[in-house]
This record gives sequence, C-alpha cells and structure tokens, in this order.
Amino acid sequence: MAEDVVHMADVTKRFGRAPPALEAVSGTIGGGEITGLVGPDGAGKTTLIRLVTGLMRPDGGALTVLGFDTGREAPRIQAAIGYMPQRFGLYEDLSVQENLDLYADLRGLPMPERAGTFDELLGFTDLKRFTGRLAGQLSGGMKQKLGLACALLRKPRLLLLDEPGVGVDPISRRDLWAMVQNLTREGVGVVWSTAYLDEAEACDRVLLLERGRLMFTGPPAELTGRAAGRVFKLTGLAGRRRPLLARALQQAGVVDGVIQGEAIRLMLAPGAEPSALARGVASAGAIAPAEPRFEDAYVDMLGGGPGGRSKLAEAATARMADPAHPVIEARGLTKRFGDFTAADGITFTIPRGEIFGLLGPNGAGKSTTFKMLCGLLKPTAGEGRVAGFDLRRDTAAARGRLGYMAQKFSLYGDLSVAQNLAFFAGVYGLTGARKAGRIGLMTEIFDLGARRGQSARDLPLGLKQRLALACAVMHEPEALFLDEPTSGVDPITRREFWTHINGLVEKGVTVLVTTHFMDEAEYCDRISLIYRGRSIALGSPDELKASAANADTPTPTMEDAFVALVRRSDAAEAA
Repeated sequence: MAEDVVHMADVTKRFGRAPPALEAVSGTIGGGEITGLVGPDGAGKTTLIRLVTGLMRPDGGALTVLGFDTGREAPRIQAAIGYMPQRFGLYEDLSVQENLDLYADLRGLPMPERAGTFDELLGFTDLKRFTGRLAGQLSGGMKQKLGLACALLRKPRLLLLDEPGVGVDPISRRDLWAMVQNLTREGVGVVWSTAYLDEAEACDRVLLLERGRLMFTGPPAELTGRAAGRVFKLTGLAGRRRPLLARALQQAGVVDGVIQGEAIRLMLAPGAEPSALARGVASAGAIAPAEPRFEDAYVDMLGGGPGGRSKLAEAATARMADPAHPVIEARGLTKRFGDFTAADGITFTIPRGEIFGLLGPNGAGKSTTFKMLCGLLKPTAGEGRVAGFDLRRDTAAARGRLGYMAQKFSLYGDLSVAQNLAFFAGVYGLTGARKAGRIGLMTEIFDLGARRGQSARDLPLGLKQRLALACAVMHEPEALFLDEPTSGVDPITRREFWTHINGLVEKGVTVLVTTHFMDEAEYCDRISLIYRGRSIALGSPDELKASAANADTPTPTMEDAFVALVRRSDAAEAA
C-alpha cells in the first residue's frame, strides 16, 4: 500500500466568533486510494480541503501534505497537487480548448508537452468532440470532466475534488468515478468530498465530519457493520406506503425509515424486535432482513431520523381526489431553441395526490420540460396544464395554483428570512390576517424564528432549503414543483423534507420532482426518464427496475436501471 500523503494532528480552524469550522481533526489520507471526505453542507469539508491545498492556514494543530508543512511550504504543495473546487472554477466564456490553454499557462506546462497532454486528457474525459464549445454551454457532467482535466494538466501526487458529484447525473458520476479509480492505480491519492452517501460507501476509507468534528475515520464497511442485523424491508404492503411509513416511524424502537419503491425500509434500535413492526404497520405484508448501507449507520450515529410526523401536512387543507381531472398535464410538449430540440413531444398526466419524477442525464431536456410546466418557458408546440389552466393562455392563474422550489437557491439573499416570507406571501396574493397567519405558521413549522432577521444568503444550506420550501407552500398550492430540492443536504434534513412532502401528498397535493439522487427517486409513484429530449421510459420505480433486470444484474438498483435504460436507448438508436 502507498504511504500516507496527508497527516493531520488536532487541526483547528476558526472564522471570527462563530463555532470552529474544524475542531481538533486528526487523521491521514493515503496515496493510491480514494478517501471520502463525508458530511453535509457546513460540516467543514471545503475548509479542510482548502487547508490541505495551503490556501489557508490552520489556527491550531499540525498539517503536512506530501511531507511539507502547509504553513511554511504552501507553494511546494501547490506545485504537486491537483485541485478541483466545489463551484465550477473555469471560465464560462472561454472554450474547452481555451480553458486548457489558460490552465496550462498557469500550471507552467512546457510547450513541447502540451499537444500530447491535451490529447491524453481530452481522450480520458471524452471531450475531444467539444474543444470549440464554450464552457458555459457544457452540461453539468461535462463541466466536471473539464474541471478534472484542468486539475490533471500536470500529473499530481494528490488530487482534491470538492463535491464533484453535486448536480451531476448518475452516468456522469460513474464516468468521473471510473476516471478517478484509474488515477489511483497510478499511485495518485484522491480526496473525494461528498454529501452523497452512496459515493462515500464506494471509497477506500472515509473521514466523516459533522459540524467541524471528526465523527468517524476508517473503511466504510466498518461503520456500515454497526447497523448489521437491524435493517428490514417490508414488502407486499396493503394500503398506501406513505401513511404506513409515518406510522412505523412513530413506533418505539424504529430509528429510521425510507420508501423503497413499493416497499418500506426500516432500521431498528439495538435490541428492538422486528416482530413489533407487524402491529399496525406490516400485518398484511412480509418482513425480511435487508443488507445495511453506509447511510443506515450514518443516520444511526446522528441519533436517528426525524420521525414520521409533519406539522406542515397536519395544517394543510385536505383535497379530494378527482380521477377525471388530472392536476398536471403535458400533451406533446415540445421546445426548440433554433435548430436544437430540447424537449420533443413529452406527454404524461399526473393525478391529485401523486409524486411524479422527471429523471434524466444532464442536458437531456428534463429541466426544459419542468420549466414549461411551471410557466417559466413557453412551449414551441404542445400543451401544458396545471389545475385545469392552460399555461399558454392562463399563465398567471396557473402559477397561483402551484408552488415552485428551484434547483439553485432562488430566494432573495439580501432580504432577511422574515422579509422573504412576507414577499412571497404577497406574490401569492395573501393579505391581512391570512398572510400573517401563514407566515407565522411557516416560521414555526420550519423552526425559522431564531433566524427571522438573518439574511437568507447567510443561512446554512439545510435552512436555506427549509426557507425555500416554506415560501413554495405558503399559499397551499395544489401542485408543488421541486427541482433537485435536496442536493447537497445531509440525510436527516433530506428525511425531514420528504416527511413533509409525503404528508402533503396524502392531503391531496400533487408533486413533480427532478432529482439526481436515485434513492430519492424511490419516493415517486411514477417516473418519466427523459433522454435526448424524449421520454424513453415511464412507470413506477419497481417497474423501471424490473425492465432493466438481466442475468448480470438480477436485482438492479434505481441507478442501475437509469444507466441501463439510457444505454438501451443509445443501442436502439444506433441499430
């Protein structure tokens, strides 16, 4: 095994009077392996990476990288490492080739070596076809590949990747992962920062941070093993899964639970008997042991999930189902930008009280479809309706019946939490006592009272998402549009979010959601998989997984199904 390339001893970093961003972190990072730096937004991952690069100095402790002290020898470290920051750090108004040229200049890559290096990296990242395209016009996955290429212009001994998988579809994430694994075989040490726990599970070892403290270090399987014998899957359930999950989460001894297609996955506290689950939860179904996952043990370590109760849903007005009148309709929706067709004949209907997922690779057309149904883009052809209103003719009326939570934090950063709540209440037409009552209720439900005067931009990501959801449901919409709503948040916040959504759906709210988080897709009743502007598959999560099963993968995950269906579409088109 290669030697360790980073040594940390009681590393501490403070910013002003706030609690330490890192507090007495000790550990090592090995060469020739992938070390996962794991934790939610605000855990200290980016701070630790910037300390390792020598861009910042620790306030306490000792930190050496490749044998060099980060405080005294930062330039020597920076000459020997590669670094890909969390936010796209390249120049969007330069082409792929121009970005490579610029970074070659910055890295001091000799002219005679450039042609060969560029050719190797463009082949490695499959970007040869796109050298003339502006970086700002690349999909999320292609941007990450270009960032990786620029970080590798001079082969580093240590490569630091700050959340490279955020906002990237499963196929691109697999491509990135394969590239990084190839580098470790050449002895390069890799740090892969992530909030995705399936990525953490694939690492050789992990450093798990929570609020600046190191909670665990070691192989992922070591932590996963702590949940062995306590995870169960409930199948063949009678009735709707969501109320059954909520009921199970309220039972003593149940630590955590999630929906998994038509089944429910539960984790019990140590010593709890699985037979207790049968009482009022799985009496008509079957209970079987399930393999624990890294996420199970992580949630357990944090004290378990948030439970099954949603105060938001309890306060919501119930809406009666009406099968004859779907809440969201897409009929032949098409959008062209010049000669490019971003969405081509998209058709589906969503009844009241259903969660419908739009999945697809970056640049496939799902966001275009999503925006047409929100009234944010006018279709070139076809028809979209929300709550019976035609989005072409009755855009304002349709928008008044829907709530929208954007992929990127879309509230007003210069306004305080209270001002954002008041602004969106006004936008949705609330006035007087109704307005004051809903603002007060949202403040209480989402625990925003202590932050009312704080600027929205300064909130931690989890609280930003709470505020965004509070604003989206302020007016009790019939339809809720969620564009990658939990990207980058911790699993506890993600569960809290879905507890609210599941509860609202049981009250008759209809949800359209896009996500790259495949476990999250399991919450959907049905999914449309969009690829190259067309819907290539439509069905429940279990139906899509079953359609992708084969001899090599008899029980595919949702991610396996996503990849298999896209590749099947490519093969059919090539035939």
